[in-house]
Amino acid sequence: MIEDIKKTLWATADKLRANMDAAEYKHIVLGLIFVKYISDTFQTRRDELAKRFADADDDYFLADADETTLAEELEDRDYYREVNAFWVPEAARWENLRAQAKQSTIGKLIDAALELIETENPKLKGILDKRYARAQLPDGKLGELVDMVSTIGFGVTGQSARDLLGQVYEYFLGQFASAEGKRGGQFYTPASIVKTLVSILAPHHGQVYDPCCGSGGMFVQSEKFIEAHGGKIGDVSIYGQESNPTTWRLAAMNLAIRGIDFNLGKEPADTFVRNQHPDLRADFVLANPPFNVSDWWHGSLEGDPRWVFGTPPQGNANYAWLQHMLHHLKSTGRAGIVLANGSMSSSQNSEGDIRRAMVEADKVEVMVALPGQLFFNTQIPACLWFLVKEKNRRKGEVLFIDARKLGTMISRVQIEFSDADIQRIADTVHAWRGDGETDQEYADVAGFCRSATLAMIAEHGHVLTPGRYVGAEAVEDDDEAFAEKMQRLTETLGEQMAKGAELDALIRQRLGGLGYEF
Repeated sequence: MIEDIKKTLWATADKLRANMDAAEYKHIVLGLIFVKYISDTFQTRRDELAKRFADADDDYFLADADETTLAEELEDRDYYREVNAFWVPEAARWENLRAQAKQSTIGKLIDAALELIETENPKLKGILDKRYARAQLPDGKLGELVDMVSTIGFGVTGQSARDLLGQVYEYFLGQFASAEGKRGGQFYTPASIVKTLVSILAPHHGQVYDPCCGSGGMFVQSEKFIEAHGGKIGDVSIYGQESNPTTWRLAAMNLAIRGIDFNLGKEPADTFVRNQHPDLRADFVLANPPFNVSDWWHGSLEGDPRWVFGTPPQGNANYAWLQHMLHHLKSTGRAGIVLANGSMSSSQNSEGDIRRAMVEADKVEVMVALPGQLFFNTQIPACLWFLVKEKNRRKGEVLFIDARKLGTMISRVQIEFSDADIQRIADTVHAWRGDGETDQEYADVAGFCRSATLAMIAEHGHVLTPGRYVGAEAVEDDDEAFAEKMQRLTETLGEQMAKGAELDALIRQRLGGLGYEF
């Protein structure tokens, strides 16, 4: 049922987009869905209060209250804040907007509603993107979009409404990322990659940090993981940073609609130059930083305390990200980072020296090679780095996993890890660590995984490409003698070549009959 709802909504929304760029339209649609949700949950709480005020057996019962008194009570903000519902002023409530959807001023009315909501809910200050009055939609399209969003019913209590919204929101983010192509990756990491990171790190508790958080997908998956393992929202504290202002708002909305408390810094800002959490030491870091950024350097970063293993090259930020994340880990902390494959082997501009220093200091725990075509935004092959501040298990070893043969094509251009793929990778890591997350015993598997010592890695010049260590996949012996197999295969090849020659001759004959010779 939810799949049909998501697909129908997307088809309708995309049809209304007309000639508007997906990057712009994304904020228009997701902003309206957000307003619809908080208005619906407000109305649900309001209806609940009205019933309780009239119930003589309820603690909220109001004896001898007239209509005026009841109306005043229903407008008391404290009743809504005590259940973490956003307070929505009357002029900003969805039904009021829907009633005026066909007005030519609907864009201005929505912007004004967003302003009122921000004023009444300080947590949302600066988050809501007030761009509706200047949206470049054809006449009437914004009103049609309001009508479309009106079909989403969030008017149920508790987690079910939040779950429905979360699924619609996540689906739309993924669809917009696909529509935007390369730019889509700036705000959205495909869910199967995020799930892989989260499943390996297993963030049950503590502080979770993403210094380039995009739309907040790492945080959402962390919360889902905790709930799936018997925990609850609030078992982790969320810290993030994002430099793109519109994406920063997108992340804040994505977390707010799910009831997740968060700290994304006072404002959108560059992580390296304007670090919003300088004193944070997190239990877990999860991140998908932009690959191979060349224009990241600023003179103020010279001699920065984050560069423990060497100053990163000014033409590539990969090793700046790795060291930034290590810097922000607690002594018992772990980090999982998505980077381009080149980060595992590059020796240009000091990168090889930094990588060697990190390996020798035993900060690298696990390396995972990923298949191509996992991302919306790039065909650059990628990998996962897992770092630790201090190892308490498997000291002096690194686990290498070659996952390039895993994954399933879900479209002509994209691969996705299945849940079974993710489980296989995560179970391998947990078995190797011996951390109690799986009952499996670890063993090297040729072509898939191997635990290598630091001495072995040194022999390979501190290159961390898993393919160098895991070896070739074992091929099952079919007991057929080599000479016999070659004879059989040669005969088969001869038959196929003869058949090919017959087909060539037939094609020439048919074309000749049509007056075409070659």
